[in-house]
Amino acid sequence: MPKASTEDNLISVLDIDKRSLKLEMERMDVHKSGILIMLPKAQFRTIKIKNISVTKANIIKQDMLSFGGEAATAKGAINHSIKFTDILIFGTIQQIRSLISKLKRQYFGLKELAARIEEALANHDGVPAPIKIGGKSFDFGKRTYIMGILNVTPDSFSDGGKYINFSDAVAHGKKMIEDGADIIDIGGESTRPGALKVTADEEIKRVIPVIKELSKIKGAVISIDTMKSKVAEAAIKAGALMLNDVSSLRCDKKMAKVAGRRNVPVVLMHMLGNPRTMQENPRYEDLISDIISCLQNSITLAIKGGVQKSRIIIDPGFGFGKTVEHNLEILRRLGELKVLGCPVMIGTSRKSTIGSILDLPPDKRLMGTSATVTSAIASGADIVRVHDVAEISKVVKMSDAIYRG
Repeated sequence: MPKASTEDNLISVLDIDKRSLKLEMERMDVHKSGILIMLPKAQFRTIKIKNISVTKANIIKQDMLSFGGEAATAKGAINHSIKFTDILIFGTIQQIRSLISKLKRQYFGLKELAARIEEALANHDGVPAPIKIGGKSFDFGKRTYIMGILNVTPDSFSDGGKYINFSDAVAHGKKMIEDGADIIDIGGESTRPGALKVTADEEIKRVIPVIKELSKIKGAVISIDTMKSKVAEAAIKAGALMLNDVSSLRCDKKMAKVAGRRNVPVVLMHMLGNPRTMQENPRYEDLISDIISCLQNSITLAIKGGVQKSRIIIDPGFGFGKTVEHNLEILRRLGELKVLGCPVMIGTSRKSTIGSILDLPPDKRLMGTSATVTSAIASGADIVRVHDVAEISKVVKMSDAIYRG
C-alpha cells in the first residue's frame, strides 16, 4: 500500500464479513501472522443457551465479564430467586474461545456445555461437508444449488394440474435441467394448506413414470417429495436419488428406515402440525429456537433409522405453519440454522407471504421470490427450491457473486 505524504483522516465505519475484513488488513499491509491473531478479535458473536441453571449462568456471566465480554440473564438469576434462565453471551470469537477454554476446567456440568458451545460455533462458522448424490458432488459453500419443483398434482397452490400429464411433466423437468436445476423435486401430493390426502397408490401412479423417464438423463438428480415410506421406496427403485419429507420423518415411522437402508440423502423440513391444519393460528414461544429444536429431534430420528448425519439437509419450512411475520423472521435469521451442522435448504417460491406483501397471485410473484432467494443466500442458504428455474438461476448467480465471492 503506498504511503500518504500527508495526513488525511478519512473515517469509515466498516460493515464487512470475515473475507472482506481479511482483504482490508491485507490492503493495509498488516503482517500475515497478525491477521490470523486479529481476525477472531474482530468478529462478534451472540450465543443463546435456553433453560440453563442460574448457577451455570452466573459463572458464565462472570467469566465473560473477565474477558471483556458480556452475558444477559433473567433478572432473578443473580439472587437465585429463579432456578433456570435463558442466557445470551456477547463477545468476539476470541472472547468466546477463552470462555470455552475456561469452562472446560469447571464443574457443574460446564465442561460438557463448553463442548456443545464449541461444536455450535464451529457448525455456525463452518461449511457443511460435501454430499455425493448419484454421480454428482454437492460442494457447499462455493455456490448455491437449485432444486426445481415439479408438481405432478391437480391441486398444488401455484401450478396444480399444469404438469399432471406425463409428457408435460417430463418436458418441464427436462427444461428445468437445461435451465440450470441441480435437482428436480417431484411430488404427487399437494401440501398446500387444506389440501386433501392422497393414497400412496395414487401418489405412486402419478410420480413413478416421470421419475423413470427423467432419471434416464445423464447426471440428473431426482428427488421424491413425499411423506409416505411406500412412495419413497417405489420412487428410489424407479431412480430417485434423494428424499424430501415435509413432515421431517414424523408422518410415517418407516420413512427413516427407508432412507437409511437405501442410503439416500434426506431433506428434513420443519412443519407445525400437518398440511391440513398448519395454518390454523400458528403460534410459537420462540420461533427460531423452536424450529432448531424440532429439526434436531428429526435429525436424531433419522440417525436412529440409519441415515448418516452427513447426508441430512434441513429446511425451516417457510410457509408451513407460519404467519407472514414468522416467514420474514426466518429469512432474517436463516443463518442461525447452520448451528445444526447440516446444509440448509429453503423454499420461498411463489408462497403466500409474497402474495400478501405484494398483493399478487402466484404466477406474478417472480420478483418477490427473487428478493427472498437473494436474502436467503445472503444468510447462507445452500439450496433454494423454486418453480422458475431459468429466471432464478440468474438471481442465484448474481447473489453468489456478491455473497460468496
